[in-house]
Amino acid sequence: MRYVTVRKFSSDSGYTEAAIRAKIADGTWGKDHVWRKAPDGRVLIDVDGYEAWVEMGKPSTANREDKFRSGQSPGPLMSKGPKLGSPKPLV
Repeated sequence: MRYVTVRKFSSDSGYTEAAIRAKIADGTWGKDHVWRKAPDGRVLIDVDGYEAWVEMGKPSTANREDKFRSGQSPGPLMSKGPKLGSPKPLV
């Protein structure tokens, strides 16, 4: 079966239901790619989409860029703080 409930996916994958819902909420798993809502409103996991996400090998940069534009912290890989070891200006 291609689409399974969060509970079934949790049982089969080893992810907790909370971890699955967190990945959905934070955008790690994209709607209509790894999950979707059934006509009755229930969240279903697309097993094929999940496998494609696993094989991708890295998180989607689009999700991180969307968070950056929305004002959320982009995380350490995208922060633009001062570089360590930069020379100090002469006074």
